[in-house]
Amino acid sequence: MSDVTEEGLSRIFSRALYVGRFQPFHLGHLEAVKYILERAEEIIIVIGSSQHSHTLENPFTAGERVLMVKLALDEAGINPSRYYIIPVIDLDVHGIWVPHVVSHVPKFDVVYTNEPLTRRLFMEGGFKVEPIPFYKRKLCSATEIRRRMLAGKSWEALLPKSVAEFIKEIGGVERLRELAKTDKVEE
Repeated sequence: MSDVTEEGLSRIFSRALYVGRFQPFHLGHLEAVKYILERAEEIIIVIGSSQHSHTLENPFTAGERVLMVKLALDEAGINPSRYYIIPVIDLDVHGIWVPHVVSHVPKFDVVYTNEPLTRRLFMEGGFKVEPIPFYKRKLCSATEIRRRMLAGKSWEALLPKSVAEFIKEIGGVERLRELAKTDKVEE
């Protein structure tokens, strides 16, 4: 256990679950991981909807997202012994999604999320669910970052430096712009 007071010990969980699509992994996600690790010894970071890629909403592959998370956590100096990064496909069947996630990850004590459906499903599954403080919510949003990429506006400062560099290396912005094109003829 980390150094905590007896009073703070009741807030410490041995392992927490954090689910996200991370399209891309940005500073808000990194701050969430840090917040969770102040309250848990370990974190399981679930790369949700891992089967989706090459769309405007989900431009990056599961493998790319795993690497983004790893790069960001390495850059932040977070000990790899404190986290797991596990891709999990989406079933699109809410009633069996929680048992599906549980079957893919190590045992955990608490779920951290602000996403209403994820919160509801895990609560109904009998899990303790805690909120995460938002970090620069209007800017640190994957939707906003993808919008900025498409519009040719500044986006790099909203991501850990290593993640922004990785997206450039893989041609992520070009991929997103290509995906936004249409073959429809305007009349």
